Amino acid sequence: MRVCLEGGYHVLDESTMYISDQRPTAKQLWKQPVGILEVGILGAQGLLPMKMKDGRGSTDAYCVAKYGQKWVRTRTIMETFNPRWNEQYTWEVYDPCTVITLGVFDNSHLGGNSGGGSNAGRDARIGKVRIRLSTLEAHRTYTHSYPLLVLHPHALKKMGELQLAIRFTTLSLANMIYIYGQPLLPKMHYLHPFTVNQVDNLRYQAMNIVARRLGRAEPPLRKEVVEYMLDVDSHMWSMRRSKANFFRIMSLVSGMVAIGQWFGSVCYWKNPITSVLVHILFLILVWYPELILPTLCFYMFLVGLWNYRYRPRYPPHMDTKLSWAESVNPDELDEEFDTFPTCRPHDVVRMRYDRLRSVAGRIQTVVGDIATQGERFESLLGWRDPRATSLFIVFCVCAAVVLYATPFRVVALVGGLYYLRHPRFRSKLPSVPSSFFKRLTARTDSLL
Repeated sequence: MRVCLEGGYHVLDESTMYISDQRPTAKQLWKQPVGILEVGILGAQGLLPMKMKDGRGSTDAYCVAKYGQKWVRTRTIMETFNPRWNEQYTWEVYDPCTVITLGVFDNSHLGGNSGGGSNAGRDARIGKVRIRLSTLEAHRTYTHSYPLLVLHPHALKKMGELQLAIRFTTLSLANMIYIYGQPLLPKMHYLHPFTVNQVDNLRYQAMNIVARRLGRAEPPLRKEVVEYMLDVDSHMWSMRRSKANFFRIMSLVSGMVAIGQWFGSVCYWKNPITSVLVHILFLILVWYPELILPTLCFYMFLVGLWNYRYRPRYPPHMDTKLSWAESVNPDELDEEFDTFPTCRPHDVVRMRYDRLRSVAGRIQTVVGDIATQGERFESLLGWRDPRATSLFIVFCVCAAVVLYATPFRVVALVGGLYYLRHPRFRSKLPSVPSSFFKRLTARTDSLL
């Protein structure tokens, strides 16, 4: 039997969305570091009591930081809601587009703790902070307090604040710029890529190996701490996360919708001055087409300069509105914290299943509409409707002859002026191309 250990891969123990290390396993393939990350864990303030000790609330807090393969842990400050650690740690940075994760926990293994309940003997999570290094300006020290937010089965709670001092120092600006053009993962991931199931299985095994290794350290990091830092449950179903991702997509689409609405107002002359200016710009670009790309690039340059004044002053942190955690339904939270397989009563599971079916039905309808539009486009040349395909290919021949004989400037000028025409020359009925496209056949009639 021959065993081959391929060191050209990077086995992930965390999600690629907030990965902290992209280097291959083999040290011989490591590049030189591009910077130094210095983190000062100053302290925390306003922590909530995590357990009862001698008849009163108490918290024995410590902080854990993880970046790359290096994990660090502060000392435990006993019986205080405002611990001061004042400890500093340093990491070598090989890629600026990475994330450092810091978590605060309550030590339940010191003293005569009497937490009780199902979490007795487990270090309770107080909160977590993620900071992406690419959001840090080089050679600048950030001193800021970050809220520690934790989702509980009943509500979102602010458990306190973590005070940090962070500085990212670049060693070579040229290497930093060069990194931005390189692949995210080592080249073996692209030459012989893993399947999705293999990546998930390797990540689960890597997490267990890391948990066992850190459990033997002094002082030990327990498995629940490692799981919380690595977000091992991020793949589980959550209605809250689904809503958050949906509204993320909607926020992206809203920008394009706003541009479309603005252009529609230009076409319908709701603001005559703006419509006249757009007409003048259009005529200039048609007459001098070589100015189209420079104008577009210069416009993006001006937008970037304008947005510079709105840049974040401190590195972004957990956003409760983005996470849809402030107005989440209590039953949806209970579903998110449910075990797998479920341990809830049958009537609750049936209600959640029916709700999931309704959500999946809407998604099914949207996916079906997208497939219908794609199949209509495909049927233009697919002869599913012989008459429609005949009309389209005849139109293509005529358009080819006209476009060959007519200068491009004339075609662009006529098409643009027709699209920007005044509302009195418009009809409220759909256009001929739109009506023709909607009459094309799709495969929906073949579905059972």
